[in-house]
Amino acid sequence: MGLTTVLFDLDGTLLPMDQDAFVRSYSSLLIAKAAPHGYVPEKMMAALMHGITAMVRNDGSCLNEEAFWRSFARDFGEAALGDKAIFDDFYRNEFEQARVSCGYDERAAQVIRLLKEKGYRLVLATNPFFPKAATYARIRWAGLDASDFELVTTYDNSRFCKPNPAYYHAIMEELGVTPQECMMVGNDVGEDMMTAALGMQVFLLTPCLINAVGADTSAYPQGGYDELLAHIRAMDHAANG
Repeated sequence: MGLTTVLFDLDGTLLPMDQDAFVRSYSSLLIAKAAPHGYVPEKMMAALMHGITAMVRNDGSCLNEEAFWRSFARDFGEAALGDKAIFDDFYRNEFEQARVSCGYDERAAQVIRLLKEKGYRLVLATNPFFPKAATYARIRWAGLDASDFELVTTYDNSRFCKPNPAYYHAIMEELGVTPQECMMVGNDVGEDMMTAALGMQVFLLTPCLINAVGADTSAYPQGGYDELLAHIRAMDHAANG
């Protein structure tokens, strides 16, 4: 069977951004939200990092949401679980201000529209560190809607994180597809291009490239949105003669 399903990363892929600048922006907003409730900024930042580590290390025995809040409770005590509503409210409201740290490129929506017109199944395979409200907000910032995708991974529906291969296997299992039916489009060499080893086709989007280990990327089809659009059209032409 040929290509049927295209997976997209979000941050730095469909939504242009400097990841470090974005993290600084949203974490400072979250710390400001939490401070009046007794959360000390330095300890709060450390707790966020501990929570992310807990999700990355999740072995699938619980949802990422549960892994994060168990870690948070270890840092601040079980009583902190009663403040979850404060953080949920943050992601529905103040989080929107972090949009200023992100870019926008209308060609991201063009790519999605083209693939939908051609009948491909689409997945938003963003690392599931965030609750649904925060993920859906970032989708909107990219000029898209969650309904554009058959599946959107969030911390409340996922049990693994990138670059764990189990994250991608869980997506394929849910959709009932094989690696040979899939293509992963992303900007992070370590987290997204590792899907090539699983048997997926890949495309490395380079405007916001992340290559933490300096890996050789010459084997990957790559470029900006224009090159991605050309790649999709060429791929579709080859498939349909």
